[in-house]
Amino acid sequence: MSRAQLLVITKAPVPGRSKTRLTPPCTPEQAAAIAAAAVGDTLDVVRATPVDRRVVALDGEPGDLDLSGCVVVPQVEGDLGTRLAAAFAAAMSGADADRPTLLIGMDTPQVDAGLLTECLDRLVAAGPGTAVLGAAPDGGWWALGLHSAAGAAVLPDVPMSRDDTAERTREALARAGLSVLDLPVLTDIDHFPDAVSVGAQCPPGSRTRRVVDLVAAGIPG
Repeated sequence: MSRAQLLVITKAPVPGRSKTRLTPPCTPEQAAAIAAAAVGDTLDVVRATPVDRRVVALDGEPGDLDLSGCVVVPQVEGDLGTRLAAAFAAAMSGADADRPTLLIGMDTPQVDAGLLTECLDRLVAAGPGTAVLGAAPDGGWWALGLHSAAGAAVLPDVPMSRDDTAERTREALARAGLSVLDLPVLTDIDHFPDAVSVGAQCPPGSRTRRVVDLVAAGIPG
């Protein structure tokens, strides 16, 4: 496992820029608070996962984010597919070019170190020429693992944030010659009902559960 790395792509949590699909019913400030909690919990889990290297592709200034133990690279300009491909390229360069890499966002703070370890184990065991993909119930995906950044070159051509994004990503990877293995399906936070569902799956002491419960308590039923 020591040769593997985790890559997190995230925006700095800023009202009006973070988790905008939570608004309404959330205010921009509430949406940013949920985003900050989700990023914090995700990075805690990433630090707890036994890998040799952790990279964060960050859009914006870090502010109060705890990025300790992580290599931070800036996101490039462009649509999501372009930014995902560039994040893989930045993480998998030089001495790390052939390092098995699992990319996740900050939308699934219910993950734990055991699950991420299992996902990386599956990627490493499958070997070069394979990819692992974790779909979401809404048709998107929450995790993508690759052995080479070249595999991510297909992502700019995949329509993102659609109900067939995971399917199209799988097809694009297959056309690039990769065998795609499935990871567990996880709900990610896009809309407020997702946040409530995900928050309930997080540990009681987690930031995400605490903040989502607080926001939900103030929203009329």
